[in-house]
Amino acid sequence: MSNGLPVKREWNRAHRHAPLLALAVLTSACAGQPFAAPTPRVAVPENWAETDAPLVSPDTAAYWRQLDDPLLSELVEQAIVQNRDIAASAARLDQARAALVQARAAYLPTLNASGNATRDIGDAPRDGVPLSLGLDAAWEADLFGQVSGNVAAARADLAAQGYGLADLQRLIVGQVALQTINARALAEQLAIARDTLGNQRENLQIARWRNQAGLVSSLDVEQARAQVAQTAATIPSLEASLAATANAISTLIGEPPGRVLAEFDTGTPVPTPPALAGLAAPAALLERRPDLRAAEASLYAAGARIGVARAQLFPLVRLTGSIGTGPVTAGNLFDMVAGGLVGSISQLLFDGGRTAAQVDSAEAGAEAALAQWEGAILSALEEVESAAVARRTADERVTINEEGLDAANNSAILARSQYEAGLIDFRTLLTAESALLSARNQLVTAEADRASAFVQLTQALGGGWSADAFDFPLSGSSRGSSPGPSDRTDP
Repeated sequence: MSNGLPVKREWNRAHRHAPLLALAVLTSACAGQPFAAPTPRVAVPENWAETDAPLVSPDTAAYWRQLDDPLLSELVEQAIVQNRDIAASAARLDQARAALVQARAAYLPTLNASGNATRDIGDAPRDGVPLSLGLDAAWEADLFGQVSGNVAAARADLAAQGYGLADLQRLIVGQVALQTINARALAEQLAIARDTLGNQRENLQIARWRNQAGLVSSLDVEQARAQVAQTAATIPSLEASLAATANAISTLIGEPPGRVLAEFDTGTPVPTPPALAGLAAPAALLERRPDLRAAEASLYAAGARIGVARAQLFPLVRLTGSIGTGPVTAGNLFDMVAGGLVGSISQLLFDGGRTAAQVDSAEAGAEAALAQWEGAILSALEEVESAAVARRTADERVTINEEGLDAANNSAILARSQYEAGLIDFRTLLTAESALLSARNQLVTAEADRASAFVQLTQALGGGWSADAFDFPLSGSSRGSSPGPSDRTDP
């Protein structure tokens, strides 16, 4: 006796998949027509929560040039051309394009030609070489959308792969920019350490002179030696970090290590990003972020496959024909020609639930694609909010650290002059020198964090790629039009 739960479970299942079934009907029956944009089940806010920046449409396609660092721009643009991951993704895009051609070929008939020749041997062979030619043709009518559904899925797969390539470029550009900023900071901190080491060696010499003059004890000399050793020990670590970062950049831009490391010996400071003028609206991410567009295109592909699976439940109409010549000699090859045309229709009656299970599997796949698309939207919103806060707080940290550096520098100058005059002990000078070194490093770190926050924010807003740079119709957005190529030539 039923308690009503199975009925409720089936209703919930049908209700949950209703948008996906509608999507399957659209993609299978109207594969050449614009798709209806799906609606995510997550709320996309009208404004950003963590920033009061005005809603504008900044051009972030080549945002790295706004940092005004020629080396950074050179490395980013080389990575776009030579990065091996991008090359592999471009090859997969070619595979997806070929798969679309294969799917569209199902609209056309299949033609096969054949021919044979025989030669009799033995005691009483026939004269000549009998020949025969034949031509077979087969065509399947796309009455219920199985072929058009496969075409729609292949077209959406092509768009998803293309947007995936664009998103990979977006990420690689961000990695190169961030690594270059990090290398700039390491190079600057290395220069600071070497400069500080020179000052501390001078302090050591002063302490030795004063000790020899009997003005101070050997404690000052030993403290100075310890300070010199501590600072000197940081230099190999910074050199190793700089080399590792430069080598990582070399891999990203597709060349062996070596050249890039030498580029960071120029002493160029960390680039200063432009002021934050405004952010794109949250809803604009659905268009600007290629990873969201790739996830949306994958949703269309999954919806189209529901229609393909359901089409197997309907009759299949096939036309086959053949024409051929009899086994005659070349002189009268076409004197005997015969042919035929056969039309057939088949209907699935029973397969043990295999086709129904395929439909269920396709629906579940579409539900997963929908959830992945919605999850990608939430992640994109999170990235922008977090990067906006990091950008704002990094500006504040730079201002605070600039003031701290000014105070620490003045304190160190006063401490050195007073120590040379014998007004303070060496420990006070050590404290002032250590505070100056820390303040200089903290300011470089804050400047690097500010530049990195700019990169992360513009990257989160969808910067780092342009539709004009790709050889498939990205302008055919899945939001309001087909997510893939629109050059359909099928009937």
